Amino acid sequence: MDRLQFGFTVMFHYLFPIGTMGLAPFVAWYTWRASKGDEDAQRAARFWTKLFAINFAAGVVTGIPMEFQFGTNWAIFSERSGSVVGQPLAMEGIFAFFLESIFLGVLLYRRDRRPTPFKAFSALMVAIGSWLSGYFIVVTDAWMQHPVGYAVDGRGHMTLTNIWSVLFQPFAIWQYLHVMCGAMVAGGVLVAGTGALYLLSRRDEVLARRFVRAGTLAGFVFTMLAMFPTGDRNGADVTQAQPVKLAAMEGLFESTPGAPLAIIGMPDSTTRTLIDPIYVPSMLSFLAYGNFTANVDGLQKYAHELWPPVELTYYAYHIMVGLGTIFAAVLGIAVVLLFWGGRLYRAPPVLWVLMLLMPFPYIANEAGWTVSEVGRQPWIVYGLMRTGEAVSPTVASGETLFTLIGFAGMYFLLGVLFLYLVLHQLDEGAT
Repeated sequence: MDRLQFGFTVMFHYLFPIGTMGLAPFVAWYTWRASKGDEDAQRAARFWTKLFAINFAAGVVTGIPMEFQFGTNWAIFSERSGSVVGQPLAMEGIFAFFLESIFLGVLLYRRDRRPTPFKAFSALMVAIGSWLSGYFIVVTDAWMQHPVGYAVDGRGHMTLTNIWSVLFQPFAIWQYLHVMCGAMVAGGVLVAGTGALYLLSRRDEVLARRFVRAGTLAGFVFTMLAMFPTGDRNGADVTQAQPVKLAAMEGLFESTPGAPLAIIGMPDSTTRTLIDPIYVPSMLSFLAYGNFTANVDGLQKYAHELWPPVELTYYAYHIMVGLGTIFAAVLGIAVVLLFWGGRLYRAPPVLWVLMLLMPFPYIANEAGWTVSEVGRQPWIVYGLMRTGEAVSPTVASGETLFTLIGFAGMYFLLGVLFLYLVLHQLDEGAT
């Protein structure tokens, strides 16, 4: 029940940082252009700053309960690992959140006036703050995935020995870059889809063209970067440090030399088979080890109690990869039409696809986090502490269920309010 509550709250919360991290560079760009006297950029900056602020506010509200859960639901985890995970989490609040929130206040002050160079600087600080916030959070998660820079004392507590190893280990850096590429794909598709909506509605067409152009280019570039090098390097780290997660991601039950890559299929943990698969021969061995004949360990090499939830890990991974492939295809076509005499602006079918694509980067980002977190199970700190050992012994499951129902009700109302504000802003346009 504790896992369900934390999973629900963190996945709902993550919807909003995706928006802030993905939109912050666009806010900074349009604010800087507006400070140079670009009237259209001024309208664009005001429009996207409002949407950014809505995302930011919702993210703050939904993020607070998670902090309390570390003490209420996960007291043993906090006691044994707090010396390590507390450091980057504290840095996120002190260095990143304060930076982002202070300069966001500056950015929102008298936003109806033309931005000054200082406002452009403030927008840049907001973008840096949002990305820095993401870094410290990913560093914390990466340590739980691949613990470094620690020692275990006689009481079984993990104590910090090297903060620099925690902050700058390659596992964290590549995971962070992959996460940020995902956020920028979401931001780019949101900007492009909004522009497509306005072009199809025949309103704000000058700004709509700028939105479509900027969003499509950013979305395509970061989709490619999400695949290579960040996705490739992140996958290599998982292969080396968490091979059982790799096997679950691919539905590979038996160790196989020249292992094939499953495009589709249905894993069955009971029969330990992948049902009705479509394979690319030897491709998994090549992607994992750079060798078409390399052996890839299957789930059956490991004790069953060390398996993550195979079906959920497998399907989440394939949703993420499948959507990423769709993004690459759609945005690639849009980029070609964009540079082919601006035909994109006069291609309603593609504009419709761009508009309808807007929710799907959020689904892909959530699926990616599901792979990362569910695939880590049964460990809360990989190889050191199991999730079942980390829960608070004095919190009854009924209490957790009661608060989960309360969170679900409050988050439903918050979600409705968020959608109303966003849709209202889209309807109002860049005025």
